[in-house]
Amino acid sequence: MKPKLSYLLLCFLFAFFFDQQTFAQSSIGIFDGQTDVGHVKLAGSASYDPDLQQYKITGSGTNIWFNHDEFHFVWRRIKGDFILTTNAAFIGKGVEPHRKMGWMVRTSLDSDSKHINAVVHGAGLTSLQFRRTVGGNTEEIKSELNAADVIQLERKGNTYIMSVAHNGETFVTERVDSLDLGDDVYVGLFVCSHNPNVSETAIFNNVRIVVPAHGENGYQQHIGSDIQILDLATQNSRIIYQSPESLQAPNWTKNGKSLIYNSNGLLYNFDLKTNIPKVLNTGVATNNNNDHVLSFDGKMLAVSNSEKNGSIGYILPATGGDAKQMNKIGPSYMHGWSPDGKYLVFCGDRNNEYDIYRIPVKGGDEVRLTTTPGLDDGPEYTPDGKYIYFCSVRSGLMQIWRMKPDGSEQTQITNDDYDNWFPHISPDGKWIVYISFRKDEVKPDDHPFYRHVYLRLMPVGGGPSKVIAYLYGGQGTINTPSWSPDSKYIAFVSNTQLLFPIFPIAQ
Repeated sequence: MKPKLSYLLLCFLFAFFFDQQTFAQSSIGIFDGQTDVGHVKLAGSASYDPDLQQYKITGSGTNIWFNHDEFHFVWRRIKGDFILTTNAAFIGKGVEPHRKMGWMVRTSLDSDSKHINAVVHGAGLTSLQFRRTVGGNTEEIKSELNAADVIQLERKGNTYIMSVAHNGETFVTERVDSLDLGDDVYVGLFVCSHNPNVSETAIFNNVRIVVPAHGENGYQQHIGSDIQILDLATQNSRIIYQSPESLQAPNWTKNGKSLIYNSNGLLYNFDLKTNIPKVLNTGVATNNNNDHVLSFDGKMLAVSNSEKNGSIGYILPATGGDAKQMNKIGPSYMHGWSPDGKYLVFCGDRNNEYDIYRIPVKGGDEVRLTTTPGLDDGPEYTPDGKYIYFCSVRSGLMQIWRMKPDGSEQTQITNDDYDNWFPHISPDGKWIVYISFRKDEVKPDDHPFYRHVYLRLMPVGGGPSKVIAYLYGGQGTINTPSWSPDSKYIAFVSNTQLLFPIFPIAQ
């Protein structure tokens, strides 16, 4: 006798529901699942804290070495090129000095699979380990850096690049070429105790899986965006909003309740309580770029509207409204208000020379503040009004400079081997955050999208800088002042082509 249709339907729905429940229980954060690889004696486990966006992984296993592996793996499937980044630390002193944690890329979940991993051992050894053939012996390239806190593993075709750092420092890299693991691979985080009778635990935060843009053009092609908030005390960063569109340059409002960012020519007010953006009325300025800045009292907003003859500056109420034109000619890119609200400073192109200019808010002639050949950009007043910070290529690479408000006493503040852009002074006047590009990826006078960049922090008067974020971004990441009013947090944008839903994705 044939079963009734309703019975078959019930069976199908039960099976579908069961499959969905199984997936929901196995998925964890941005990962598809978790498993013990190999015949481990003690089962591993993993948990995800959605508030901190942090992973806690416990694993046992004899080793990841020779011709087979035993460890606990939190993974997802992915194709093509990618960049994997995390901050990682073991919990406790541990039992075995060779316990391991890090990023892993595998062809399969079999114990003898081809693989590569960027690994930090309990005793500090940091290395790139890999198996070229199924069941083959594991090879190793040791890093000159010991006890890395930040671990990055990048794939470009069959080339794998490990970049590692101590917290606050720049990366040290190693690479393996001609390693064919297949296009569709398992990527994820792992812990191995190096002792079958012991379990070890590690914490992973700032976990990012980035799918980079195709090609080298950093302006014409746009990929998805994550808005992140960085806690300076813990250096933990949380993704608060994701979009397949290009979101750029978040300003933090004076009341601390929202961010203002631009996308596709419009400005949006992003409510930090509801996590909902709303279009901000900018009057006739409807083709806005990422050079927009709030006045120190939070009441007014200066925007840069892309027009036929280049960008033109406008001002309007921070809550939205009619826009008043500030520049007679362009291109003019608005960057800073004076603390008393009487002046705006901007980067202007006049006769094919980009310099810093000042203009009265109530109207009047612009005053040129820099005259050195080459690009001067990103001017911003300090909260006490004593200085204007800016970036300049006059010494070769792009570096951070400052001057008096009348343009006098122009002094170089940074002098290193990176291209440093867009200095933003904290509201308490103590710190500067800026973005650093690798000189092998950009020209000194260029700051494109979709590059490996650092956010760095330094004392306002100059001195040692430390890295506070390792990310894939560039143009639009931090073009504008994005400090929280209490100087404890920084908002910024990072990019990825394929979004993993840490947070509800904007459509």
